[in-house]
Amino acid sequence: MLNFDEEKIEQNIQYQFQNKELLRQAFSHSSFINEMKRKGMESYERLEFLGDAVLELITSEFLFENYKDLPEGKLTKMRASIVCEFTLSGVSEMLHFGDYVLLSRGEEHTGGRNRSSILCDLFESVLGAIYLDGGMEAAQSYVYKFLLTDIEHKTLFYDAKTTLQEMYQKDGKGIVTYHLLEEKGPDHNKRFVTEVLVDGVVLATGEGTSKKNAEQMAAYQAILQQREKENY
Repeated sequence: MLNFDEEKIEQNIQYQFQNKELLRQAFSHSSFINEMKRKGMESYERLEFLGDAVLELITSEFLFENYKDLPEGKLTKMRASIVCEFTLSGVSEMLHFGDYVLLSRGEEHTGGRNRSSILCDLFESVLGAIYLDGGMEAAQSYVYKFLLTDIEHKTLFYDAKTTLQEMYQKDGKGIVTYHLLEEKGPDHNKRFVTEVLVDGVVLATGEGTSKKNAEQMAAYQAILQQREKENY
């Protein structure tokens, strides 16, 4: 199903391409290219490669300039939390990239539009395309506007399991454990649902594309709930 719409994408990302072919390439999954079998058409993979490098530079510079008191180790950890699959796929979902990506019929039917790995790729391929089309200033604007916001929550998710463990160790309240509740979906698009408990009491549940991500999400939800209680 071809839902590609240049105008809507440009409205969403607040950037207008001079070279529309770059934008189309940024949304062309390899499965679509292989199915179409048209010479001269390229998937987004090379743009994603470039976007990944540009993203690392922009994010590194942002953290270097805005967190002057942090040592290299903590800056590296913060950068990793910002550019992880969960964060990038979340931004792409907010920008509705999954609605417009060009997929093969097979990839479409197996849930490719909602797959976090593809959504993550799309954020970087669009960044690579913007960089080639408008230069570093345009690329930086895209990253600053849609990714480098709400840094605290992005880093909180990345460190959620450690943070939750430290919260309960500090207060001496008990032992944090995780329990897998459900595996669902086909093997190529598996989803996991996990609950986090303290001394057998359920705090929250989380869902993810792996057991690790589901545990991370459960811990993240538990921390947010705890903070809401403290601020109530």
